[in-house]
Amino acid sequence: MIALLRGTIVHKTLPQCVIEVNGVGYEVKVPLSTYYELPDCGFLVTLHIHTYVKEDSIDLYGFSTELEREIFRLLISISGIGPKQAINILSGITPQALVSAIREGNTNKLTLIPGIGKKMAGRLVLELKDRLPEIIHTTKEATLLPSTELELIKRDLLSALVNLGYKANVAKKAIEHTCSNISSSIPPLESLLKETLRYLSGGLNIGR
Repeated sequence: MIALLRGTIVHKTLPQCVIEVNGVGYEVKVPLSTYYELPDCGFLVTLHIHTYVKEDSIDLYGFSTELEREIFRLLISISGIGPKQAINILSGITPQALVSAIREGNTNKLTLIPGIGKKMAGRLVLELKDRLPEIIHTTKEATLLPSTELELIKRDLLSALVNLGYKANVAKKAIEHTCSNISSSIPPLESLLKETLRYLSGGLNIGR
């Protein structure tokens, strides 16, 4: 099984990229959090890989950190959650925030993730709460301070908007507007992106 790929980015488009290693191109599916960490085409990248084997295909899922890959593996071990939904979950919340919500039994925060309802949030807490400590203990950063997490979210939002064609200065203003409405818990990246796009479509799209 492939566990790690280190090579050159030759193509990337959500939700996947192609990495060339020794003349062979590997198509790798990635969550948003990893996608926005990818360098430009032509540059080297290292991804932690989970090889998912089915009867008719072999799919590669790539992650920028081992923590992200381990959480992905735990998610797909739950009945009813396949690789696609696990990728969607990791695209909607940072790994650290997900771990924190599950350990605290915060189902309300989990239901903010697109595609996760109350029932599934409860199952995530029930099935993963006692399995997360060994992941935490193998990472240098168990959690992120809210301010640090918010800055990472802002960076990812800016990258997404620039990739969509918005000017950086216009995107930054829209992101600050969206994030100024955050009171306590930080919504998932996808929700913030949608909210920012709604704000931009209301008048700032001239900067595109």
